[in-house]
Amino acid sequence: MADLAGTGIKTEIKASRSAAASAFYGLSRQALAAVIVPAVGLLFWEVAVAAGWFSGRLMPPPSRVLATLWVLLKSGELFNHIGITTVRVFFGFVLGTVAATIAGAVTGYFGLARRLIDPSLQALRSIPSIAWVPLFILWFGIFEASKVALIAVGVFFPVYLGVSGAILSVDRKIVEVGRIFRLSGFALVRRIMLPAVLPAYVLALRSGLGLGWMFVVAAEFMGASEGLGYLLVDGQQLGKPDQIMAAIITFAIVGKVTDSLLLAATAPFLTWQDSYRRGE
Repeated sequence: MADLAGTGIKTEIKASRSAAASAFYGLSRQALAAVIVPAVGLLFWEVAVAAGWFSGRLMPPPSRVLATLWVLLKSGELFNHIGITTVRVFFGFVLGTVAATIAGAVTGYFGLARRLIDPSLQALRSIPSIAWVPLFILWFGIFEASKVALIAVGVFFPVYLGVSGAILSVDRKIVEVGRIFRLSGFALVRRIMLPAVLPAYVLALRSGLGLGWMFVVAAEFMGASEGLGYLLVDGQQLGKPDQIMAAIITFAIVGKVTDSLLLAATAPFLTWQDSYRRGE
């Protein structure tokens, strides 16, 4: 019996090691695939500038951009700018998401609310982001409140559309099945509506987060003295394209990291899905 137990434990250990190795291999392959295209693009960019196809003054090569990033990194400026911009995006994302989720749920679930509120929100959605800037400066001043408010506006509309549209697209037959089983209103929402809406909601959150990073640039144009948007403005005013490109690349990296964190945080809520190519 002891031998059998020992054999079973060894088999389980081998199986767990094999699963861990397979997961590590899968993650490594995904990471390698993710960097191939940027690496090829950067290499082409470097070669093109060295060959004189592009002006190195206006299109600084990656080597110069990396040198600028290294200088900002060593001085501690880069982390300071990243931290300030990320905090602004975080608070704007939270405020915009909460407001959009409530508004989307109300207009998606209640027909009267949809007829009363949705047309006005759709009209507001068409207003360019930069048009809000002078109004928010008058309302909130040039400090953090106006910047967070502008980011929240950018986050609000994609999340609102995602929530409202997802509720409206829930299959009527599924809801009728829940009513046949006499589920209460809360149970119907929890057991049928919520799982049906979650995939589209996660997608809407990702879209909202992406727009939050876009809107933070406009927000940091409003008299900011710190942040990645400030680096862009400072580079433009001082004629430093390498600093502008460094800020753009940093935006891309930090935005991708936050998107991956959002995906990781929401993945446990979608484990029930058996969608096409999920295992890849």
